[in-house]
Amino acid sequence: MSNVTEALLTLPDTLREYEVFSGANTHTPYLADSKQKYQRKLFATLDDILNRCELRDGMTVSFHHAFREGDKVINYVMAKLAEKGVKGLTLASSSLMTCNSPLIEHIKNGVISKIYTSGMRGELADAISHGLMEEPVQIHSHGGRVNLIEKGEINIDIAFLAVSCCDEYGNASGSGGKSRCGSLGYAMVDAKYAKKVVLLTESIEPFPYMPASIIQDQVDYIVQIDSVGDPAKISVGAARVTSNPRELMIARSAADVIEHSGYFRDGFSLQTGSGAASTACTRFLETRMRKKNIVASFALGGITGSIVDLHEKGLISKLLDTQSFDGVAGDSLAKNPNHVEISTSVYANPAAKAACCDRVDIVILSALEIDTAFNVNVLTGSDGVMRGASGGHCDVAAAANLTIVVAPLIRSRIPTVVRRVTTRVTPGESIDVLVTDHGIAVNPARPEVKERLVAAGLPVVDIEVLYQKSLVISGEPKPIEFTSRIVGVVRYRDGSVIDVVRQVKE
Repeated sequence: MSNVTEALLTLPDTLREYEVFSGANTHTPYLADSKQKYQRKLFATLDDILNRCELRDGMTVSFHHAFREGDKVINYVMAKLAEKGVKGLTLASSSLMTCNSPLIEHIKNGVISKIYTSGMRGELADAISHGLMEEPVQIHSHGGRVNLIEKGEINIDIAFLAVSCCDEYGNASGSGGKSRCGSLGYAMVDAKYAKKVVLLTESIEPFPYMPASIIQDQVDYIVQIDSVGDPAKISVGAARVTSNPRELMIARSAADVIEHSGYFRDGFSLQTGSGAASTACTRFLETRMRKKNIVASFALGGITGSIVDLHEKGLISKLLDTQSFDGVAGDSLAKNPNHVEISTSVYANPAAKAACCDRVDIVILSALEIDTAFNVNVLTGSDGVMRGASGGHCDVAAAANLTIVVAPLIRSRIPTVVRRVTTRVTPGESIDVLVTDHGIAVNPARPEVKERLVAAGLPVVDIEVLYQKSLVISGEPKPIEFTSRIVGVVRYRDGSVIDVVRQVKE
């Protein structure tokens, strides 16, 4: 009997489970190999990594969409997984875009059987809206996604995360390197909760690469590839910059509403959504802020170049960025200490111990439809096809002190103000003001806001008046025909079902 074993036998019962010393590097054998010590996470190809990931049917794989229409990782990785022969995967991407149409074949071939996402567009959305998938897509908000992950409904086996650069241990960022996407707010959540984390990067930087969005103790494998995304395509589609006169007019009216709302005071906070008119609203705030000597305490959410401009001019103190909507925002995040990256959990998780959206005074959001009860649809188009995203819409609408929706009364000869929205994503109780090119409507639940806007001489009308005016201009729209089959389930931020999307009738 060894001296060590004899000594263990004399210990109290609660201490006898200790292992006997078996060598300095028994549990860390890579420390004995100088190459493995530093480069054990680096692999030459994604195939090499997948061979180590114990792939199996039915796994859940996740991605982020910070590159939006410029993403090059989702399609690439899913093609590789298809080559490996795995089936029945759950795809949990923070959102899906027009560029993700190649996923259609993976659904047809049984590689993908279930999808969780904030939204979808293009051919993929059209095919799913017409019954491509057997299981309905689960549509969640950005904050709601984190909530579903924490509850275990979305249980990520492998997160494949695109980063512009990282070091050989996995300290990673989207603010350095060649293809900057800016904030990795979505990826930060996946890196925290996934069982395995794979980084796909364009550049390996010297250790330690700091500050890092994703930290080394969260990362399992790293592979360097030619391109993870095209940052020039971040600010297209829903995140585009507008020069449309009508959208700019609506944006100017929204700035008028903000100025006279009662919340436009020194230290107020704001968020603008991804819609063209909502992002353009910030262009018209500068003169109003200067005139009244107002400085905003912070701007939240998806950060744009126009928000950065106000910040650099000293009109917004801090920027809390969960998604950078253009190159200007990405560059600012890389160099500006008061432009701070936050995860989507910190941004809007309703189950978090604290979420930043709870501190927002004013938010400007867009809508595909809004009905006379102020319910908002940002998911399905006038043909019933999914062509948008829940995003952070219902998250910040519920939390902000004043929620403003901006939308044209008529869009492509189709009314935006309707009797009942096709798909309810954000409940009317969360919406305070609607700004259109034909007038401003205030939710009857906010009489004090209406009183202030009327006193300022703004063109305030009842939402029923806007609805009737839309019918005069466009006529009564033909009802969309659906089958009884459900192709999408719309989840509110707390995980409850707020509506469903039915298959469009052929």
